[in-house]
Order: sequence, then structure tokens, then C-alpha cells
Amino acid sequence: MTAADVLAALRARGWMLATAESCTGGLVAAAITEIPGSSHAFDRGFVTYSNAAKVEMLGVNRATLDAHGAVSEPVAAEMAQGALDRSEAQIAVSVTGIAGPGGSAHKPEGRVCFGLAHGGRVLTETRDFGPLGRSEVRAAAVRHALNMVLSASFERRAR
Repeated sequence: MTAADVLAALRARGWMLATAESCTGGLVAAAITEIPGSSHAFDRGFVTYSNAAKVEMLGVNRATLDAHGAVSEPVAAEMAQGALDRSEAQIAVSVTGIAGPGGSAHKPEGRVCFGLAHGGRVLTETRDFGPLGRSEVRAAAVRHALNMVLSASFERRAR
């Protein structure tokens, strides 16, 4: 799977993509926009590294951040929905995690939470990539986010 595959699938559906990124710092958007013609399927990207940015730019609820922390599926869900709501896109993916170094016993290095908003629903999942190092965790997160978008673009939905 490549970013070009994702773009082709989005174009085939007539969808535009929005991204909401924290630990990847815009790398998902960069992977997509590296491909010529990406403007036909990429609407915009939000890099919301701080909690304040998540609240201000994406509408993440402060209470959700306080209750679950930034690295959580509830925050990933609100990030994805916020990106979708604040764009012209039909699908949005979010990434929030701990690329490292560091982490804790409760939220270890390499833990990344993802959100995917489209078709009136938001799906979330968490992946523990392990302490691969900052660059490798971020690269793995980009691949996973792109795979989520690709999978969703192939779903058959009832109309």
C-alpha cells in the first residue's frame, strides 16, 4: 500500500480527505501531497500538537482531554470528527500518540490512537508499535493511518 494507492481509491470514490495529526506532525498529509494530483483528493490537514490546538482548531472537548488524556481513542474520535466538520472532506483520519522517547506504564512509548470519520460514524483504534524510536513510530503511524483510509474507501455502504 502506498499513498498513491490511497489517492487512487479516494478519487475513485469522489472523496476528499482531511487529516488531524498530533504525534505525526503533518506526515500523513505530507505523504499524500507528495503525489502529483493530490489536490483532487486532499482537502486539508490540521497539525494540532498541543491540547490547546486540539480544542481551538478541531473542537476537541476539554473535558475529554481531562478525562482521557490526549493519547486516547475518545480524543482521536473527536479529532477526526472535528477535521471532518471543519473541512470539505468526506473522510477524515486522526493520529495522536507517544512517538517517544518516553511514555509511562499506562501510556507507553509507541502507543498511537487513530480515528476515522466518514459516513456519519467515527471508528477508533489503538496500536502499540513499541519503543521503535521516534522516527519509526511516526512512520508506522503514517502507514497505519493511510491503511485505515484505504480500507474505508473500499467499504460497501448501503445508500
